[in-house]
Amino acid sequence: MNSRRDFLKEMAIGGAALTLSPLLSACERDKQQIVTASDSPLIVPKANGLQITGTFLDEISHDIPHQNWGEKEWDQDFQNMKAIGIDTVIMIRSGYRKFVTYPSKYLLKKGCYMPSVDLLDMFLRLADKYGMKFYFGLYDSGKYWDTGDMRWEVEDNKYVIDEVWENYGSKHKSFGGWYISGEISRATKGAIGAFHTMGKQCKDVSGGLPTFISPWIDGKKAIMGTSKKVNDNAVTVDQHEKEWNEIFDGIHDVVDACAFQDGHIDYDELDAFFTVNKKLADKYGMQCWTNAESFDRDMPINFLPIKFDKLRMKLEAAKRAGYDKAITFEFSHFMSPQSAYLQAGHLYDRYKEYFGIK
Repeated sequence: MNSRRDFLKEMAIGGAALTLSPLLSACERDKQQIVTASDSPLIVPKANGLQITGTFLDEISHDIPHQNWGEKEWDQDFQNMKAIGIDTVIMIRSGYRKFVTYPSKYLLKKGCYMPSVDLLDMFLRLADKYGMKFYFGLYDSGKYWDTGDMRWEVEDNKYVIDEVWENYGSKHKSFGGWYISGEISRATKGAIGAFHTMGKQCKDVSGGLPTFISPWIDGKKAIMGTSKKVNDNAVTVDQHEKEWNEIFDGIHDVVDACAFQDGHIDYDELDAFFTVNKKLADKYGMQCWTNAESFDRDMPINFLPIKFDKLRMKLEAAKRAGYDKAITFEFSHFMSPQSAYLQAGHLYDRYKEYFGIK
């Protein structure tokens, strides 16, 4: 210290530091609190729902856009699925009307278009690579949608089931089951017989591999597209139970699981319908899955990624009902961080946040 001026300068700096140190400490504490809070911003209990462990793969669609991915993008998407615990992928249909996912000799002779890529082979190879179970979705001729009669779907699938098992199923360790792709909601003409015939053939040809269906509930939102009109003939819980008791009674020996679509009823109706679904599945020794739709039916636009809270509420209801598995329609468009929809990546982040997935 060379002078009185240096002494006063040093004291001033030291005093300022002493004065500021409590303020700095308080700021640091606030900063730490903010960081801690941002790690868990949710004000509802975390991981209180049934985690999604399966997804449909929809590349033969009629109401959502194609993303035109190649194998590089699909490989990345399988990685994204695996990262959140998805262990099952289901090709929603092997063909729809004239568009098909693989070069089926039978369907090409019937007038279907030749695909540029064998998607079935690619999905099976990726499922093999990432240790996932693959379910094959049967062919949808579109005739059921035109006529309301499920019996049309049986004839083509007689050939498709045999062809696919011989050329693909027996050669891939990931081929783990069958999805009977006809979507019904109630006692539909020919449904019990068609489901039973196709389910039995799937099991017979593959040595008993599991089969499942994914019908919809004829609720107040069971209307075309996302119209804001309410279904005036919405099924009651009692009627739903009566009709599906009859259907399960006729198919339970060849259909192992039922994954009801969850988007056609309101959020305050979930528990009532889910309880009935689980009760019926248990009665007939079937697995009770939920098809947790990850697109939003409440929007005036067809179809956008769902609001996270809506998906959370549906998964929580499935857990309360004791469901066995949750699958979704469908990850790649509505939950994937590489989806064409920007909102899908945000839904992925919110989902990981809720389930504590790093």
